[in-house]
Amino acid sequence: MILSDRDIKENIKSGKIKIEPFDIETQVSPIGVDLRLSRSFRIFKVNTRSHIDLSVKNFEPDTDLIFVPEGNSFIVHPGEFVLGMTVEKVELPNDLMAHIDGRSSLGRLGIIVHSTSGHVDPGYKGNLTLEISNIGKLPVGLIPGMRFCSLIFQMLSSEAEKSYQGKYIGTETPGTSKINEEFK
Repeated sequence: MILSDRDIKENIKSGKIKIEPFDIETQVSPIGVDLRLSRSFRIFKVNTRSHIDLSVKNFEPDTDLIFVPEGNSFIVHPGEFVLGMTVEKVELPNDLMAHIDGRSSLGRLGIIVHSTSGHVDPGYKGNLTLEISNIGKLPVGLIPGMRFCSLIFQMLSSEAEKSYQGKYIGTETPGTSKINEEFK
């Protein structure tokens, strides 16, 4: 079951769903909550690497972390892939999961808000990393603080036995892939 605005507000007011910072009056939509784009982005160093080697223990040297100054935009060029992040920190209980959904207004400009694995597990805590792509023909200037995606909440049939304890919990900047941890 997908939560309605009424259920979302009740869960936020009771503290079951935690979102910080958050304005319940302006960010709740009929079936979700709007989340905003932060000022931090992670871009890949495409000019100094021949490929991404999955056996490497840390991908951060293959990237640069960028903080967009107040009042500036972050330009995403056609064919470019960057990691972004939500302003809001999210905390879910063990009986709810969420889906990250892109905004139609951005999709009509060629911006894909989240390319894969757009779900948030029960028990997740932290900011959400966004996998952003421009599939359009023109560069698009993204404005930090803008409404960028929606979070749609879905009730589980029963409480999950195990909270999310994965490798991305507590993320505060757009983190690189940790797929190498699966090859131990």
